[in-house]
Amino acid sequence: MKNSTLFSLIVFFLSLTVTSCDKESADLVPDPNPQTISTPAELSAAMEDIVHDTEVPGFAVTIVKNNAILYQEAFGYADIESQIPYTNETVQHIASISKTFVGAAVVKAIEQGYFTLETDINDLLPVEFRNPKQAHAVIKVKHLVTHTSGLLDNIGPYLAGNYYILPGENVTTHAARQLINTLGIRQREGGTLEEFLAEYFLEDGDLYSPDNFANTAPGSTWSYSNVATGLMAYLIETVTEQSFDDYVKVHVLQPLGMSSSTYDITEVDQARLAKCYLDRENAYPLYANDSYVEGNMFTNNVDLGRYLLNMTQGARGDSEVLFSKSGYDLLFMDQLDAGIVPSDFADNHGIFWIKNGNIIQHGGNDFGVSTYLQVDPSGDSGYSLVTNMDATFDYTEYNRVAQLVNEAIGQFVDAN
Repeated sequence: MKNSTLFSLIVFFLSLTVTSCDKESADLVPDPNPQTISTPAELSAAMEDIVHDTEVPGFAVTIVKNNAILYQEAFGYADIESQIPYTNETVQHIASISKTFVGAAVVKAIEQGYFTLETDINDLLPVEFRNPKQAHAVIKVKHLVTHTSGLLDNIGPYLAGNYYILPGENVTTHAARQLINTLGIRQREGGTLEEFLAEYFLEDGDLYSPDNFANTAPGSTWSYSNVATGLMAYLIETVTEQSFDDYVKVHVLQPLGMSSSTYDITEVDQARLAKCYLDRENAYPLYANDSYVEGNMFTNNVDLGRYLLNMTQGARGDSEVLFSKSGYDLLFMDQLDAGIVPSDFADNHGIFWIKNGNIIQHGGNDFGVSTYLQVDPSGDSGYSLVTNMDATFDYTEYNRVAQLVNEAIGQFVDAN
């Protein structure tokens, strides 16, 4: 592998970025010296300033409060070269926020009686699965959904064997060469989730390595894991005898009226698809990954607002749209003993959701995509931020954008 420093940064931001700013400032805390933002017009003006003053191509924001959408707007460009604005209808994938949809699917499957959090995954899988470094350890569902399974993202095979550039895309551009030459990502047809997991976890697989596993007992050590997320989705496929994307469509997207959302890029209206940018001059080619469940939910600001609103309603006990009130409680409640999640990262876990101080959150980064979603545990408020901005090769500018957005939203929510 080339450039170990670069690869360590990439694995950190593809895997560990779940906050849009540091732990202490992630909550909706107003700037101590604000120029007061109290109206939608003032908030929109502040967001326009962010587009003007930073390198963000485009972004969308939804704010919910008191069981209603308080604000929903988009700014900048979905396509800079063609001067196509980023709007509330613009579609893009949302990186690791997609994992919260896996969390919703897990709770739904639990309520349908397919398994519990305590179920041994070998009771569900069609072939026996073992961590070769912990051959007698029992990996349970709860370990997959809290990143404590001991299944690791081995960055070289994970990226090169999972991601791919779609056939027909231009692979001569600067951003495309970054993916190909630096990371080993190829242009090819996509494979299935099952095929990727078999290649990665089974001894005769082309992506198999002892480095795919940690020598730690399940439940004892936290390590954010995209591959464990993929395995969790495959368990749902196995027990329901239904593809994971179809299961989510039936049990999450359709009940919430998320008609523009899908895990399947072939279902996306290409005219509304945002370009994903390495920087404002260089757009990535269209890409996807075989383990799509971990980051490839395509949606727009309208649909994501419906999802965010339902999550806040569920947190406050006002929804039974996706599952029972106790199901929403299960989704968000602490699942780990204190101290397992690194203290400088977060405090605890719900089911894929991160518990951090007095907020429930998730974020994500992918090539040309940086996102964030948070919910107050009381369900009183929450917000989402979706950008077509890269933070995998250099996260500094996105962190600045996220902090500016967070401060402006904090002022607005505080005033309303």
